[in-house]
Amino acid sequence: MAQFTALDTAAVSDALDQCGLPPGQGGLRPMWGRPKVAGFARTIELEPLAGEHGGAHVLTGTIAESGPTDVIVIANGGRTDVSSWGGIVSVGASVRGVRGVITDGACRDVGQARELDFPVYARAQVPVTARGRVRQKSSGEPVAIGGVTVHPGDVVLADEGGVVVIPRERAGDVLKAAQAVADREAAIEAEVRAGVPLPDAMRDARLAGTEAR
Repeated sequence: MAQFTALDTAAVSDALDQCGLPPGQGGLRPMWGRPKVAGFARTIELEPLAGEHGGAHVLTGTIAESGPTDVIVIANGGRTDVSSWGGIVSVGASVRGVRGVITDGACRDVGQARELDFPVYARAQVPVTARGRVRQKSSGEPVAIGGVTVHPGDVVLADEGGVVVIPRERAGDVLKAAQAVADREAAIEAEVRAGVPLPDAMRDARLAGTEAR
């Protein structure tokens, strides 16, 4: 996982393109600071609650089963009118050593997450509680986040540039491609800083990794 953490989401998104996989997505922002998170997905899906009893408190079972290699991924349809992550669950996840949370929705209690040094990625902040408004539909099942399907155990990487999802069975291919992208971009940057004209440094074939050597 440290090899993915050494990369940024832009390089991994380019690698996903090269591998024929869905690229990264924006709109899921760090709610405090500039943390970088990489780990294996623990998935949860929420759904609207329409008057009936919501059952057990959302998220808690998954948090209790998660650990230091995991990132919790919550599908809530991009809703920003109700929180899908808050302060108490940040405490619970932090105690378990969870690496962070990515929620396709809104969150609250960001100050508490910041004090815990617990990374939270979301679409917005809102003070409105989930209690009585949403319930947990599933845990440990594939979920859709912004049009990308996340399976339990997939590799997820999030930084200030966005979020990428790497199917676990393709992680080796994507990692190799992403490292090549990062190496090419570092070489181009070094040449530009040394005075090479930008059009010469940024040849399409070179950027695509197809230039003959």
